Amino acid sequence: MTDLLQRVEKNIQNRRLLKPGQAVLVAVSGGLDSMTLLQALRQLSSRQRWRLTVAHFNHQLRGRSSNADEKLVRQIAAAMRLPFAAGQANVKEFAQKSKLSVEMAARKLRHDFFARTAKERKIRVIALAHHADDRVELFFLRVLRGAGGEGLAGMKWHSPSPVDSKIMLVRPLLDATKAELRGFAREDKIRFREDATNTSLDQPRNRVRNELLPLLRRRYQPALTKTVLRLMEIVGAEADLVGETARRWLKKTGGDGPPGRPRTPRRGVPTFKDLPVAVQRRALQLQLSEAGVTADFELIESLRQSADVPVNLGPQL
Repeated sequence: MTDLLQRVEKNIQNRRLLKPGQAVLVAVSGGLDSMTLLQALRQLSSRQRWRLTVAHFNHQLRGRSSNADEKLVRQIAAAMRLPFAAGQANVKEFAQKSKLSVEMAARKLRHDFFARTAKERKIRVIALAHHADDRVELFFLRVLRGAGGEGLAGMKWHSPSPVDSKIMLVRPLLDATKAELRGFAREDKIRFREDATNTSLDQPRNRVRNELLPLLRRRYQPALTKTVLRLMEIVGAEADLVGETARRWLKKTGGDGPPGRPRTPRRGVPTFKDLPVAVQRRALQLQLSEAGVTADFELIESLRQSADVPVNLGPQL
């Protein structure tokens, strides 16, 4: 067993991502990352008795290339004698109608398909192929957008599906680098397809991957992946603490109920103004989220500093 395979199995066991004998929907695009994940889970399933189902979503963004991706995944699933599920949608058309970026539209349609397929097949876990390089890229994208601690913490080893909270997403490759995945694929002769759009500089993520990160590694920090992952771990732990503190305070004050409900602080519970600033911000963020409002930093600060001043969020809100 290779070092990568041993680490993946250890991560799955130590982080309780999958149980022995569990049914797992494996999201496979046909690229290096997901084909490596499929092969790793397939090899480990002989010991862990996982019941794997392969799922592929065709975004119809690259014409014949997209169809070739689906064909490859279908062939590999058949060769492995695994159940296969395919879905497709015109992502560009959906993005225009929904006024979303192509990337966000693709993500929504993809997660909709995976969650629907998992539910139909009575599968509670979806395995995704996100890896360490993905985490670093996402970190810098969120830095550039001005994200807070929760956003900078990035992807978690397991999290609820954005479509159905009863379905869990697991990421067994989260500490593996792209170079490690490529080495594993080369050694095991794994077939995969390269996505030519990954080299295009039209998308912000591709510019971070192909321009910013190589520059930072070459000129500033050769061990960039290691240092960023460590920072994300620290920031994530602190963000979790702030979030839990805010939730507990809201529960004690009755602020975790429906918006507009009277809140009478209990005896000995600090008032809002006595909370640390970070907890104030998170408490407001949680309440706004409960009310269906997407809160940015400016809105939260406006409410935090001047709670009695009305704020317009839209024409009738």
